[in-house]
This record gives sequence, C-alpha cells and structure tokens, in this order.
Amino acid sequence: MSKDKSNRLVYSTDRGRIKEEAKPERRHEGDGIVRIQRETKGRKGKGVTCVRGLPGTDTELKLLLAELKKRCGCGGALKDGVIEIQGDKRSEIQALLEGKGFKVKLAGG
Repeated sequence: MSKDKSNRLVYSTDRGRIKEEAKPERRHEGDGIVRIQRETKGRKGKGVTCVRGLPGTDTELKLLLAELKKRCGCGGALKDGVIEIQGDKRSEIQALLEGKGFKVKLAGG
C-alpha cells in the first residue's frame, strides 16, 4: 500500500461529529423592484417562477422561501439570491409580496 492510502480516515468513533466551516452570511441588495418571471430554460420543459431583486440575507430569503412554498403548496429553492418556485405561481407570489410592502413587477412572458 502507498503511504497516503494507509493513513486516510474512513470511519472513526473517537472524533464525534465533523463540523463544516461556517460560510459567511451573504447580503443581497435589490434595486427596489422585485421581478417575478416564469422560466423553463434548462429544466426539460418544466416551468418555475423566479423571484429576483429581493433585498436581504440568505437566512431572511430562506424564511421568505419557506413562506412562499407553504402558500403556493409546492417546492422551491434559493439559488444565488434568486427564489425559484415550482410551477407558474406568479399571481400568488405577487399578491403575497405586495401584501408585505414590496414593489412587484411581472417580467418576461
């Protein structure tokens, strides 16, 4: 056996949980207008509703994402400050965000 293969840790009970390093919280700045757009590109024809321009940290956007997913009754994700909700839910998302005091604009087709 080579030297580097023999000292590689595969499993150990003496170390406990191995923690990942904490990533710094990213802050996303918007331009004051939240844009809601439906996209299908790169998703094999499946449509998603993308919400761009929301100000806040990743934690704040994740909380808003959870609320949107619950309200729309579908899945979603947060990718680089853009909230993606499965399906065409533009009107429901627009109503919720306008109720929270955001200026919302429907973008695209």
